[in-house]
Amino acid sequence: MIAQPETKHYTVEEYLELEVASEIRNEYRDREIVPMTGGTPDHNDIASNLVAILKGALRGKSYRVFILDQRLWIPGANLYTYPDVMVLPKPLELQTGRKDTVVNPCFIAEVLSKSTQNYDRGEKFVAYRKIPTFQEYLLIDQYRIHVEHHVKTAVHQWLFSEYDDPTVTLSFSTFELQIQIAELYENIDL
Repeated sequence: MIAQPETKHYTVEEYLELEVASEIRNEYRDREIVPMTGGTPDHNDIASNLVAILKGALRGKSYRVFILDQRLWIPGANLYTYPDVMVLPKPLELQTGRKDTVVNPCFIAEVLSKSTQNYDRGEKFVAYRKIPTFQEYLLIDQYRIHVEHHVKTAVHQWLFSEYDDPTVTLSFSTFELQIQIAELYENIDL
């Protein structure tokens, strides 16, 4: 029997010290540091398409839009992570004592990859639901036209919808915005 190496555990302070100096992004999952994988060009384009749509639609409104490198702290899950896309209402709420970590997203989107899709749909979504301001979650498949949309309807209640038709119009509930699914996949060859 092969002995498994002991997993090293880190305090939040140790993680933050290492993360600020790191050249790659790492998640902090309940005392473990997990390197984040790099994205594909399609992953990047889909996230960028969504950000461009959100930035345009929310211009002049009381929101901020972030992509890829903005750290999020979820104390109820003991998780630091970097969602692909986040929308936060103004004013931003920062983690106490930090200027680089937000805590109050109302909307999060993840572009699914083979290595992260189960985590994004499962444990990560469970963690996101612990955020009091979190109202809407969008999961976008990068390999085929498929979008999963979760909207909070009441405490502990979420409405799930999924779309495979590029001509369908998706309506966001957190802010007034409608987009055609095809807009998310602009310039993507599937």
